[in-house]
Amino acid sequence: MTETFEHSSGQRDVEALRGLIFGRATCRAYLPQPVAHDVIRSIVDVARGTASWCNVQPWNLVITSGDSTEAFRAALAEHVRQHPRVDSDIPFPAEYRGVHLERRRKAGFQLYEALGIGRGDHEARENQSFQNFRLFGAPHVAIVTIPEELGTYGAVDAGGFICAFLLAAQAHGVSTTPQAALAMQSRFIRRHFDIPDERRMVCGISFGYADPAHPANGYRTGRAAVDDIARFA
Repeated sequence: MTETFEHSSGQRDVEALRGLIFGRATCRAYLPQPVAHDVIRSIVDVARGTASWCNVQPWNLVITSGDSTEAFRAALAEHVRQHPRVDSDIPFPAEYRGVHLERRRKAGFQLYEALGIGRGDHEARENQSFQNFRLFGAPHVAIVTIPEELGTYGAVDAGGFICAFLLAAQAHGVSTTPQAALAMQSRFIRRHFDIPDERRMVCGISFGYADPAHPANGYRTGRAAVDDIARFA
């Protein structure tokens, strides 16, 4: 008799994947404990299996640890204080509208509420936003770049790799923070890490072990229902 899907290994795989996806959340406060080098290599080893257009695998990483992270953290924070304007390799959204604006606002309000920051406390909000440039205290960051000539499709491929990296990290018990905010300083970051000008920065991924006691890690954002995002024709 053919085994039903509900009791098959396939269903167990689905539940494992669901657990990783819905169990993962963006971390905004880290413990100082570093991630072992072999664990970092294993995360990348899993993520490298990501599919890409024509198998070009356009992603490339610079991953920091120890003194390298601390030097970058200090240099980036100082640079942003001196040069706060956006200098991104890839254009940011022109604006957010409709449901996308609503979701963005709700996520922000949840964070501020968890931290006890009032809606009118602009200074506290700016201070919290600036924590992006201190990597939220993470002991590591991965800088993700793609070749300039691959344009949008290269960025799409990199998005798949980034997702795989986040889930691989989650499977290893490692928390992550995918940060478009770091891409606001793409030119500075490329120069800091001696990344060739013909590569374009997509984002940074800060990672390490989450501080479970920090209120910034104590809430979860929601997700749209299947029928809100899919039309079955």
